[in-house]
Amino acid sequence: MMQKPISAAEADRAAASKAATPIRVTIVTLDSHMATTLDRARNILVRELPGLQISLHAATEMGADEERQEACRRDIADADIIIAHMIFMEDQVNLIKPWVEARRGNCDAVVGCLAAADIVKLTKLGDFNMSNPTGGALGFLKRLRGKSSGGSHGGRHQMRLLRQLPKFLKYIPGKAQDVRAYFLTLQYLLAASEENLVNLVRFLVQRYADGPRRGLRQLVDGTEPLSYPDVGLYSRNLKHGVTDNLEVYLRETSLKKPVGTVGVLVMRSYVLAKNTAHYDGVITALRARGLNVITAFASGLDGRPAVEKFFMRDGKSTVDAVVSLTGFSLVGGPAYNDAKAAEEALAALDVPYISAFASEFQTLQSWASSEQGMTPVEATIMVAIPEIDGATGPIVFGGRSDGSGPASYGDTPSATAENIDPRDMQPCVERCEMLAARVAKLVRLRRKPKSERRVATVLYNFPPNGGATGTAAYLSVFQSLFNTLKSMKAEGYSVDVPESVDALRE
Repeated sequence: MMQKPISAAEADRAAASKAATPIRVTIVTLDSHMATTLDRARNILVRELPGLQISLHAATEMGADEERQEACRRDIADADIIIAHMIFMEDQVNLIKPWVEARRGNCDAVVGCLAAADIVKLTKLGDFNMSNPTGGALGFLKRLRGKSSGGSHGGRHQMRLLRQLPKFLKYIPGKAQDVRAYFLTLQYLLAASEENLVNLVRFLVQRYADGPRRGLRQLVDGTEPLSYPDVGLYSRNLKHGVTDNLEVYLRETSLKKPVGTVGVLVMRSYVLAKNTAHYDGVITALRARGLNVITAFASGLDGRPAVEKFFMRDGKSTVDAVVSLTGFSLVGGPAYNDAKAAEEALAALDVPYISAFASEFQTLQSWASSEQGMTPVEATIMVAIPEIDGATGPIVFGGRSDGSGPASYGDTPSATAENIDPRDMQPCVERCEMLAARVAKLVRLRRKPKSERRVATVLYNFPPNGGATGTAAYLSVFQSLFNTLKSMKAEGYSVDVPESVDALRE
């Protein structure tokens, strides 16, 4: 018996009914830097998949907030596709891991990436199970992690490898296709623009939607990740916001009569997500003081390629100071840091290096009203670790709003722009101006002849009158001071150096 022909109208109704099939995607990540980008992606996706629900949860916003924690747990428990991304800290791992484990066997796909090992091992994509990896997948991941002090091209090599692997795996049947899907997911997330987030969801639905959702596979077509410069320059004055051409950048951004040039390091992820108001606040404040600003980024969490490409020429610095707005160490980020590699890079650069940061673990309002100020986690990751590299002058320059009104420090509002979504980063104007003033002074000092500089040395002396001047556990303070004074004299400073360390101490 022949099947009754289906009319075009009936086919359209069937497709529409299939498209409306519920499917839930939950993303758990470190912060909400791509929240508004995901909103824009969602608006595109629901036209193709009316039954789609996407939720984003930021670990930094959950903290001790039981209501936010419960919302995240509930969304993970209902999710068909789970993405756990940039979850590094032990308390975050311990919170999120059991929720994902409980759902892992009953959902279509789980991706743990760019995260702690316990989160990565939760990955389950078709036949690829990261909790029991076989074949070459684990070796690929270890190669992507790289080695400590692996040279300034380590991050660049990893990104090149990440892009090449899916091309090779494309022609290997079986489980290799699920391994390929994992590496493609990494690419989407490392360049999480609106277009890449749209195609990430399409790709995972097309390949892994199952059970009553299996019919959705035929309704979406995800293209491969769009590529953006691994190492590049950012300015809102540029047509597309980014370029890797320094000449083009300088032509569009340079001041006519600058008093100096400052290199600024930013996070590529924020730039691609178009979440840059906090960076723009600092850039504007620096330019207002007559400083040219070269704002650069690098893939991953190694800033050295950007420093080498845009802040140096022929092994010499082309900037008067470098300001890192990443909030992390120069080499490593929140998961680890390679202080030795950072020290070598900064020694070659040989200019003042300031590490500033945006508040990630609390809102600007809570920071401004708190007697404590920074949380212990912020103080560790964003102050102490960069100082090991050699960074100085830590200062808050921006953060998020809790929606209760403009945050302030003293009487100066941090942000008044009505077009900034409260989930996006905002500049703390008063602090941006303070940071710019400090940098401008450092630039002036660097350009001032040594004969006109005045240098003071401050020694520890507590308790006062207790014979404790210059004492410090396991540190030879007077020997260090003696060596410093001799070096300054050799470089042309006018210094009366005592004949010995004992004489200096006396």
